[in-house]
Amino acid sequence: MSWKILLFGAINLICIGFLLMWCSSTNSIALTAYTYLTIFDLFSLITCLISYWVMVKKPSPVYSFGFERFEVLAVFASTVLAQLGALFILKESAERFLEQPEIHTGRLLVGTFVALFFNLFTMLSVRNKPFAYVSEAASTSWLQEHVADLSRSICGIIPGLSSIFLPRMNPFVLIDIAGALALCITYMLIEINNYYAVDTASAIAIALMTFGTMYPMSVYSGKVLLQTTPPHVFGQLDKLLREVSTLDGVLEVRNEHFWTLGFGTLAGSVHVRIRRDANEQMVLAHVTNRLYTLVSTLTVQIFKDDWIRPTLSSVPIANNMLNLSDHHVITMPSLKAADNLNPVTSTPAKPSSPPPEFSFNTPGKNVNPVILLNTQTRPYGLGLNHGSTPYSSVLNQGFGIPGMGATQGFRTGFTNVPSRYGTNTRGQSRP
Repeated sequence: MSWKILLFGAINLICIGFLLMWCSSTNSIALTAYTYLTIFDLFSLITCLISYWVMVKKPSPVYSFGFERFEVLAVFASTVLAQLGALFILKESAERFLEQPEIHTGRLLVGTFVALFFNLFTMLSVRNKPFAYVSEAASTSWLQEHVADLSRSICGIIPGLSSIFLPRMNPFVLIDIAGALALCITYMLIEINNYYAVDTASAIAIALMTFGTMYPMSVYSGKVLLQTTPPHVFGQLDKLLREVSTLDGVLEVRNEHFWTLGFGTLAGSVHVRIRRDANEQMVLAHVTNRLYTLVSTLTVQIFKDDWIRPTLSSVPIANNMLNLSDHHVITMPSLKAADNLNPVTSTPAKPSSPPPEFSFNTPGKNVNPVILLNTQTRPYGLGLNHGSTPYSSVLNQGFGIPGMGATQGFRTGFTNVPSRYGTNTRGQSRP
């Protein structure tokens, strides 16, 4: 197989050399544009040789997925170079419209048939797997769509031609035939009327056909290089993932990612969460068996459910958590001593008058605040230690309640709040 590709490559180089000489002698830009298709055939032969090398090459630790992306890159580079050649022809044609040179038709028709014969012979003799797949998988070009419309009209008149014209035509064969027809029309018009501008118009037509044919292929191969998921497999992948999620022991399927590794090769990875009592190997075998029908290179990560039910702790509570000596119990005299103190209110109170509004004789109101500095380290919450707060002029709310912990380093106590939560003397028992 490789020697056949090399032989066609050598013949292609010889043909390109003759065509370039004839382009120079005829001064035809249209023949130059058609010669670029022969140069593209050389790129396709190189791509076919790379594809054959990929088939015999085994994956390595560096390229664990194999070398299939090399042929994708070769197709992308070939189509992009063909489009660049078409843009160059458009630029040269625009310059020729300003000053049209004389065209010599001596070798024009000979070069057209030589290029057409060699292009068709190369396309039909060498089986180019990458370009054959891309031409079928990529979207149709505008040239294929117009030819398909014309073919349907002809088959409506002559039904016997439906087996030839109605199937999707090969875009490379189509552009070779269309370019040859354009050159034949150019030759006839120049020979009859010396209409040299038709050569430039034919060059523009061939360049546009080349660009329109290569663009869908470059887009398709570029998406493969970007590791995108093919749109035509979305429905099949969703169906397979739903089947996997219903397998026995499977709780969740997540982080799924599928991409095209090469032409016709799909790779993917998926995470599967299973029950704690499920068999990992059994679930892995079932998941792989379901997805392997579509995804040839698959990585499945199985992990068991790590959710743990909360349980009540049976460990005895530490002594320092409920030690009354670690908490401040503020001494609180009885309410009878409140008559001898000045209440802290915005309205002065008189002994004979009732207390002013919002100054009721209740705990926490008509009392003087007492600031207690706490320099000890006390438990907070579940045994966390908090030191004293560095502020010294802010009154912080909150009572020193045993068992509840301290909220700040400073405390505000009240001297005539009834001793409901503690006693006047530490160490005495609470009521």
